[in-house]
Amino acid sequence: MEFTAQHLIQYNGTDPSKPIYVALNGRVFDVTDGKSFYGPGGPYAMFAGKDASRALAKMTKNDEDITASLEGLTEKEIGVLADWEKKFEAKYPVVGRVAS
Repeated sequence: MEFTAQHLIQYNGTDPSKPIYVALNGRVFDVTDGKSFYGPGGPYAMFAGKDASRALAKMTKNDEDITASLEGLTEKEIGVLADWEKKFEAKYPVVGRVAS
């Protein structure tokens, strides 16, 4: 399934009848099992319904970094993103891709 940003935001955890999705490096993960982290009030709730690639690579929760853009990231930050991707792959199912 392909998700636009407008479609993805509907899965931000505010509607308890819908799953919670986080996109990472173009892939959309169902993080509903991690509701205590990604759901409302959770420490990573700001990533829910969005592409968190840049923020995770930079290890930040700043609004301006919660984006798919990898432009200007260092080699180390790209490595951090790859580590996050492996963690997500091990824990959460991929449910689609972000439309480009």
